[in-house]
Amino acid sequence: MRNRLLLRLLAIALIGIPLLSAAAEPISEKPNFIIVFADDLGYGDLGCFGHPTIRTPHLDQMATEGMKLTSFYVAAPVCTPSRAGLLTGRLPVRSGMSGGGDKRVLYPGDEGGLPPEEITIAELLQDAGYATACIGKWHLGDKPEYMPNSQGFDYFFGLPYSNDMNIEEGHPRHASSMDPDADFHWWDVPLMRNGEIIERPADQNTLTRRYAQESVSFIKEHQDQPFFIYLAQTMPHVPLFASDDFRNESSRGRYGDVVEEIDWCVGEIIRTLRETGLAENTLVVFTSDNGPWLRKKFAGGSAGLLRDGKGSTWEGGQREPTIAWWPGRVPAGTVNSGIASTMDLFTTAVHLAGGKVPQDRVIDGMNLSELLFHDKAGPRNLFFYYRGDQLCAIRKGPWKAHFNTWDGYSKVPPESHNPPLLYNLDQDPSEQHDIAADHPDVVKDLIQEAKGHLEAVTPGEPQYYELSPSWQEADFGLPSGAREVPKRNLQG
Repeated sequence: MRNRLLLRLLAIALIGIPLLSAAAEPISEKPNFIIVFADDLGYGDLGCFGHPTIRTPHLDQMATEGMKLTSFYVAAPVCTPSRAGLLTGRLPVRSGMSGGGDKRVLYPGDEGGLPPEEITIAELLQDAGYATACIGKWHLGDKPEYMPNSQGFDYFFGLPYSNDMNIEEGHPRHASSMDPDADFHWWDVPLMRNGEIIERPADQNTLTRRYAQESVSFIKEHQDQPFFIYLAQTMPHVPLFASDDFRNESSRGRYGDVVEEIDWCVGEIIRTLRETGLAENTLVVFTSDNGPWLRKKFAGGSAGLLRDGKGSTWEGGQREPTIAWWPGRVPAGTVNSGIASTMDLFTTAVHLAGGKVPQDRVIDGMNLSELLFHDKAGPRNLFFYYRGDQLCAIRKGPWKAHFNTWDGYSKVPPESHNPPLLYNLDQDPSEQHDIAADHPDVVKDLIQEAKGHLEAVTPGEPQYYELSPSWQEADFGLPSGAREVPKRNLQG
């Protein structure tokens, strides 16, 4: 009887071995990657992240079938540096793309852009045999040497910069925030295919729909080879536009119309992946470039329970609603609170594609495979919050220390904190209760982490701004006096 029981247990164990091995075995073919990067979307703007009236059934289903990441951060709280961080896997200060002083993003005609010597995720995947496409907003320099086709993308369809730039003279005051009466002719923004302008001004009512069509076409055209699509949505950055099928449909107003059309766009991509049989070999990640532009009021979004929004290093500025989807690989219905970042997508994709992460420079991205495929905490325990080239805050585990605070785009001047403010984000994600006095050892540890980080960082040559004289100074004990700015160093 006892022997029969042992044999039965052994048989059950042997049956389970192939399943365990299948879950752990490496990917046999190169997976496809799609990153959907919304613009100015808030942490609380999706149904699956708690919005009561914006309907996002496709993203909600994507979360049901995949994973919600609730502590996922972007590299900066504004457009240009955030995009640089995602595409290079590096803190923007290292590449000279962080912005500084009053110049926080690139503008049309600026001389600088993402340096050609930076290595993008598209270039590494291209080298690994991937077809690569950038669809949507670029905003990393509009000179030919900085545009997508010079940065590893085989194909580009979209805008070279934000949709509120190149505004025509005589436009109504606060034109970008008008809801719902904006006219796309007020912004002389070009729509481009590769290096050619195909429409000017771009009919912004049609952009989200056309981005969906372009994405679907690229998937179908390259279904027989691995591909990477970087779909950088133009909106819900203001001005807000939606197509006829979505205009005036959301109870949240024009902002809701825009988000619901982006949700439809994602649904079209997922549908196409299923129809082409590529769903089980494609990682799709949805997130946003920074938090909501709160000063735009009804034309801006919501950070939900998080504090502040775009432009700030409070949680609402850099913590984004994020969903990862890959049927059969990302466990369905999971919610992961491990710290992760858009910079990690660089390293993760290169690893999954069988490539090698560059060794001649510091790469800040980490491999998220354990987090994504096994619902573990992941490798990242530290995150550094920069506003421009200034380190303003640091997170380690649940603890976050603020050395300098900026309230987004408000007129309230920045405030330095010595000792720093301290919050436990697990218990107080809204950052309402400073508990620095109760945890002096934690404050001391975070100060040391910040010092060590700054001492190791060499800023890249600024591409569109002047490096702040005090970029490496802080009120938490670093030596005073501006350091000599070192020349560009890829090791930095």
